[in-house]
Amino acid sequence: MPFSVITDTSGNLPKYIADEHGLIVIPFYYHVDGEDLCCEAIENFDSDAYYKRLKDGPRVTTTQITPQRYLEYFEKEAQAGNDFIFVSMSSGISGSCDAARVAVRMLQEDYPERKAFVVDTKGAALGEGFVALEAARLRDQGLEAEEAARQLDNYSRRMCNIFTVDDLMYLRRGGRLSNASAFLGTILNIKPLLKGDENGKIVAFAKIRGRKKAIEAIAQRYDALVVEPENQTVGIVQAACREDAKRLEELICQNRPPKTILHVDYEPVTTSYVGPGALALFFLGDENVRTEMDHASEKTSAARAAVDAMKDVAGAAFDKVSHLKPVEAAKDVAGAAFDRVNHSKPVEAAKDAAGAAFDKVSHSKPVEAAKDAAGAAFDKVSHSKPVEAAKGAAVKVLSFWNKEKNAGETEERDNKDKE
Repeated sequence: MPFSVITDTSGNLPKYIADEHGLIVIPFYYHVDGEDLCCEAIENFDSDAYYKRLKDGPRVTTTQITPQRYLEYFEKEAQAGNDFIFVSMSSGISGSCDAARVAVRMLQEDYPERKAFVVDTKGAALGEGFVALEAARLRDQGLEAEEAARQLDNYSRRMCNIFTVDDLMYLRRGGRLSNASAFLGTILNIKPLLKGDENGKIVAFAKIRGRKKAIEAIAQRYDALVVEPENQTVGIVQAACREDAKRLEELICQNRPPKTILHVDYEPVTTSYVGPGALALFFLGDENVRTEMDHASEKTSAARAAVDAMKDVAGAAFDKVSHLKPVEAAKDVAGAAFDRVNHSKPVEAAKDAAGAAFDKVSHSKPVEAAKDAAGAAFDKVSHSKPVEAAKGAAVKVLSFWNKEKNAGETEERDNKDKE
């Protein structure tokens, strides 16, 4: 049977999107100078004005939603005869997930026939909001609540939550950061990269010198880890740094542009914890994306180094091969490729390809082989498929070699037959 999807305002979804997908959104509350305020339509929230107000002195406090408050929303669905899924922010940074689970247990005492599930997204902001949208999609496909909840657990593991902040004080003060002491580099202009780990805790996992490089590092990890970007919506969330958000969009669109990008401001409760200058990116990777993020920059650098090496090699081959000394030129180029590529994964195939060219280029008709191989590499090598280009180039060299070799063997056999 169809089920309801309930979430909360920490999911950072604009109200029009939540309404469009039939989401029930429980608002969080915060307090500024004794004034009780409610998170509602975040598209009307001005984070710049909010921070300007906070700089004048008032400190924001927040109130966690109680099990009783959750129960009020859950009971409405149960009374209407609806099963439901509650999509929660990470249990690693808030007690709201546990409070919702308590509310579900209370509900099932009176409504044992109702099926209710709490999905711990192990994320926040759009890392939670995108899971809620996926829940609505699964509901609209006709899945039962139990199966949808199972799929959402897997979907949450694949959701990458990565961000940087200008000042760790906000996260430390709110107890949101697990390893803050290791990353106190404000004076040295060190900007941390932070992520939601596999347990949904916020951890700092890289130190980058300078804001510009930190934004570039986020984009590099996107390049390395995003899965099928052409089929997904990527989220960028910012707190009073709209120009940086635009720059991040430009960077992620250079090599692997997503289908769409959703830009939103952090909602006011989360804003009070991340501080001005917080910039986050949310996208789908594989099931290991939360652990692979630490090493993604190494993989990206290695892949780009391999691409650059192959471009240089292919260009040299294209320019140097001539009818005078084609064999030497081809051997030099293949040897350079073999020597220059380094040890990491798109490169093993490139090494094999270069080795094949180095070993197999013959003295028979090397010009055509070298020209075709070099031309293919020169035209095809790109940031996305360097290995295929290298393999294709080596295969062409090898095919010419085999052709000439077979022709020579056939001629030799014919001569022996004549004798």
